[in-house]
Amino acid sequence: MDYAVVKAVHLGAVAVSGVGFVARAAGALAGARWVRSRWARTLPHGVDTVLLLSALTLAWMLRLSPLATPWLMAKIVGLLAYIGFGVVALRPGTRFGPRAASAVAAVLVFAWIASVAVSKNPLGWFAPH
Repeated sequence: MDYAVVKAVHLGAVAVSGVGFVARAAGALAGARWVRSRWARTLPHGVDTVLLLSALTLAWMLRLSPLATPWLMAKIVGLLAYIGFGVVALRPGTRFGPRAASAVAAVLVFAWIASVAVSKNPLGWFAPH
């Protein structure tokens, strides 16, 4: 596999995943019924599978280990936080305030993960310049 192709697939999946989350979170907060449809609950899993597989392929191609690469470990920890906030943001039955705060937190964590990826620094945008 060509590195540039895998990276392009990964970056495309990042964009689709981020835009998809923002759309689903906005829809969920607005009470839109489409958010609970089968395709709206299933499609993100396919996108995130492509995202994860491309990430693992890139790490393998570059011979990166999270234990030896602090910025990669930071991205993994950030991913876990993003998933946690995203679950709360999209969970039906949770009060609006916690869902809205979790949606904002998820978007901020998503952006921070991107800043870590671009800077190759585990602090991302918090790194001193």
